[in-house]
Amino acid sequence: MSEDLTLSIIKPNAVRNKKIGKIISIFEESNLKIKKAKLMTLNKSKAETFYKEHANKPFFDELVKFMTSGPIMVLVLEGTNAVEENRRLMGATNPAEAKNGTIRSLYADSMTENAVHGSDSQKSAHSEIAFFFNE
Repeated sequence: MSEDLTLSIIKPNAVRNKKIGKIISIFEESNLKIKKAKLMTLNKSKAETFYKEHANKPFFDELVKFMTSGPIMVLVLEGTNAVEENRRLMGATNPAEAKNGTIRSLYADSMTENAVHGSDSQKSAHSEIAFFFNE
């Protein structure tokens, strides 16, 4: 087991609904440490670039509109198998399929407005962290 980094985004609906603290508590109770955090608002261009892998999918425009609708909280999390642990905590993308007690079962409003984003691999985590925390 190794200490890894992953990216998490608390999406606009969860920020708007004042769930930042509750979501961060879930991360911390699972032994994921917050290494970096920032509150920001994505512009359309940055959202389109971040979600470019979905550009040809029917939900792309709705996703970009949602992700630019208000502030997001971007976090770098560190811990043993951080990518996998974060994904376990988030639950299924579709909140109707998310296990009870997962972030999405608790705070998602819909498939698009599903409260959080998390890197799906170490490779994605590396590039997503660089995208938001380019130093």
